[in-house]
Amino acid sequence: MTISSPVPPLAARVAAVGGSPVRDILAVTERPEVINFAGGLPAPELFDAEGIAAAYRDVLAQSPERALQYATTEGDPALRAALAARHTARGLPTTADELLVTTGSQQALSLLATALLEPGDTVLVESPCYLAALQTFGFAGARIVAVPGDDEGLDPEALAGLVERERPKLLYTVPTFQNPTGRTLPAGRRAALASVAARHGLWIVEDDPYSELRFEGERVPWIATYPGAEDRTVLLGSFSKVMAPGMRLGWLRAPAALRRACAVAKQAADLHTPSVNQLAAARYLADRDLDAHAARVAVVYHERRDAMLAGLPDALPQGSAWTRPEGGMFLWVRLPEPYDTTALLRRVVEHDVAYVPGAPFHAGEPDAAARATLRLCFVTQTPQEIEEGLRRLAKGLAG
Repeated sequence: MTISSPVPPLAARVAAVGGSPVRDILAVTERPEVINFAGGLPAPELFDAEGIAAAYRDVLAQSPERALQYATTEGDPALRAALAARHTARGLPTTADELLVTTGSQQALSLLATALLEPGDTVLVESPCYLAALQTFGFAGARIVAVPGDDEGLDPEALAGLVERERPKLLYTVPTFQNPTGRTLPAGRRAALASVAARHGLWIVEDDPYSELRFEGERVPWIATYPGAEDRTVLLGSFSKVMAPGMRLGWLRAPAALRRACAVAKQAADLHTPSVNQLAAARYLADRDLDAHAARVAVVYHERRDAMLAGLPDALPQGSAWTRPEGGMFLWVRLPEPYDTTALLRRVVEHDVAYVPGAPFHAGEPDAAARATLRLCFVTQTPQEIEEGLRRLAKGLAG
C-alpha cells in the first residue's frame, strides 16, 4: 500500500492577498435580470467591431507571417511609433523607443512591481485606490501606505510628510477620472506632486486608462509633463477603455533603465504581447480615427452619467454624498455611517441590482467611513436601465 504525502502548500502571498471582490461580485450577478453597476467594463455595444474586424482581416491577409509569429519583447515598431505620435500630440514628446507594449496595462503594473520592489519596500497609494494595484503590490510583498486626500485627490503636503517618514519606492496614482472615485487631480496638485518626487527621490507611476473619455471640462496635462517629474514618472496607457479590452493591449512609457528592466521581466512573463493584436491595433490607428471614436463613446457615457446623477438623490438615504466625474466610467458614493455596504450587498442583490462595496479599495483595515462607501459604474446601462437600477437600489438599501 502506497502512503501518499500531502502536496506542498501554496505560496503564503496567495492567501495573504486573496481574490478580487469585483470579480466575485460579477460571478454572482450574471443573471440577466440583474442591473449591474458593479463592473468596470466598457459598454460593448459601443465597440467599433466593424473597424477592429477589418484591421484583423487586413493584417492576416497581407502579413500573416508577421501576425502569427513571435515578435520582439518591446512591441511592434509601427504600433509604438503610432503611440509615440499620440503622446507627442498631447504635449509629451515621445519616441517609439521610450515605449514598451504590454498585455494590458495590468501587466505593466506587474512588470513595474517586479523591476522596482523588494519584499518590505513601501508603496504609497491613493485612498481609495484601484483594487488591482493593491493586489499587484501585495503580491510583490510591498508595504502599502495610503496618502490622505479629499474630493480633489491626494494631498501633496500629506504626501511630502509620508515620503520623508516612510521612504517609499514609488507612488501609484490614477490622476484622471480615478478608479474608483471618478475624481481628477487638479493641475496645481500635479505640479506639487512632481516637485515632491523630485526633492525626495520617488518614482511616480501614473496610470491613465480613462483620460480619453472626457465629456466635460478641460483636459489636465499628464504629471509626466511637469517640471521635476520627467525622469521619474512611468506613464501607463491602455486601449481597453477606448478600443476593446479583449485585445489586451497596454503600454508603459518609462526612463531607459527602468524600461529595460521591465522588458527583461516581460521576457520571463510572456515573451511578448500577441503579434496579431499589436498589428491590428496599428492598422486600426492608421486607417481609423480613434479620437473620433472615443469622442462618440464619451457622448453616450455623458448621457448615462447624467442619468445616474439625476436618480441618486431619490435612491440614496438622507445624508449621502457622491462625486460628479467629468469623464471616465465611475462615481463614488458615501452613505452616512453606520451603513456598511459590504454587509448590505447581499440584500441589495436580492432586488436584482449590484454595486461594489468601497472597503476593498482601501489599503489596510477600512474604518467605518470606508465601510459606508460604494462604487457605481454608469456606462454599461441605458438611462432607462439606470433609472430602474437606482429604484431597485433604493429598495435594497431601505430593507
